[in-house]
Amino acid sequence: MQLQKQGIRVFGISESFASRDWSVLCGVVMRRDLHIDGFCFGKVRVGGMDATAEIIRMTAVLDRQDVNAIMLNGCVIAWYNVINPVEIMEITGLPVICVSYKDSEGLTGHIRHHFPGDEERVRRYENLGERLSIPVKTGLSLFARGYGCTEQEVRHLCRIFTLHGKIPEPLRVARLCARTVMQQTRTENSPIFS
Repeated sequence: MQLQKQGIRVFGISESFASRDWSVLCGVVMRRDLHIDGFCFGKVRVGGMDATAEIIRMTAVLDRQDVNAIMLNGCVIAWYNVINPVEIMEITGLPVICVSYKDSEGLTGHIRHHFPGDEERVRRYENLGERLSIPVKTGLSLFARGYGCTEQEVRHLCRIFTLHGKIPEPLRVARLCARTVMQQTRTENSPIFS
């Protein structure tokens, strides 16, 4: 990854869910200078195991050769829909960075409680690996895991894209867009959930 490039682009993906069944995903392509030059949307089942396939599909639909990395707002979304970042990296050919914001002792116990006997979900979660604590220029810290990139690259990308608080801009914008789409679907019975 050429981090010195001014035109480095990240595909940031975040979710919003208020439905019992579906969660909306939004992907935002953002350059290092914070220009936005692409969007796409998807949906995953709440409590499902389809997030990995949907993120791969969104990346393929986006069809951008100029994206340098995928940044995800967490590795576990939509009520324990556990993402496999290694599979995303291998299929898309792009490094993947999963960002989270709170210290945690882990989710294995919660997964076993809510999904008894689902050892595949537990295994996928436990294979995610350790998170890095990354102080950003706002004086706060976030947590991140990187796949297909070095620890230095993970730290650098998180720092250059985090301007306020501790949420990197591509993820903050994607979350706002996903939330807006979710609100629209609740008020207009959009076919996105049919």
